[in-house]
Amino acid sequence: MATSCTRDKFLHGHPCFGGDRHRNGRIHLAVAPRCNITCGYCDRRHDCTNESRPGVTSRLLTPPEALERVRGVMAGATCGSLIRVIGIAGPGDPLANAETFETFTLVQREFPDLLFCLSTNGLALPDRIDHLSGVNLHSLTVTINAADPEVGGRIYREVRYRGRVLRGAEGAETLIRNQFEGVRVAAQRGMVVKVNTVLIPGINEEQIPLVAQKASEAGAFVMNVMPIIPQANLAHVPRPTPEHLEQVRSANEATIAQFRGCQQCRADAVGLIGGCARSPQS
Repeated sequence: MATSCTRDKFLHGHPCFGGDRHRNGRIHLAVAPRCNITCGYCDRRHDCTNESRPGVTSRLLTPPEALERVRGVMAGATCGSLIRVIGIAGPGDPLANAETFETFTLVQREFPDLLFCLSTNGLALPDRIDHLSGVNLHSLTVTINAADPEVGGRIYREVRYRGRVLRGAEGAETLIRNQFEGVRVAAQRGMVVKVNTVLIPGINEEQIPLVAQKASEAGAFVMNVMPIIPQANLAHVPRPTPEHLEQVRSANEATIAQFRGCQQCRADAVGLIGGCARSPQS
């Protein structure tokens, strides 16, 4: 868990939270295949060598294999000296997979000086906060796309929580409640929290100021508004232009700091953002 003593180190070292992305690299370990929600824009069925988008990996790793991957990268001449962060971002939701916590435990024993983070949809965050504190998590990214359950019901097809399958506004209401509560308790524990929001034209544009305000009030440090990659049930939605994206970011900057360096990386990315785009496969 991040403390006031490690916060500055973290912010300067993590390329996805404002740290120098030209000098600081990361390893994404694809150990979390299962997900507890179904997003309308999510499609994990295909992998292309030149494709970079969240949820894509060429190979799932077991926790021991993930440790071997870290060892190999850290010992390598290409990226080893650049790595500052170990992250788990899928391809499913890390908090829906016990492998996430096993992986962090294994890697931290051998590489205690690295920073540890994960990305989550936030559904299980309030339930898992003690586990995250236990693995000394420094940072957390929570994807929150709506504050209104009716709007969320148009984005999330299904939410699976505590043995129940929830759909529409009912599922979105549970998800949204847990997301903001999760941000609040994570910030209270000293974790540095970033909120990702997917800009979906025609669906959630008016929600973004609400998400920004509630996230800031809950203790989030920074917001990353990123463009939808049109696919799956939302394949018909136009991808926002760079100008549109910047307009939305600028409009919310007075509410919460805006991150502009996101490249929507793969679940197995390694190295600098925009540099070593994918982990070497073995």
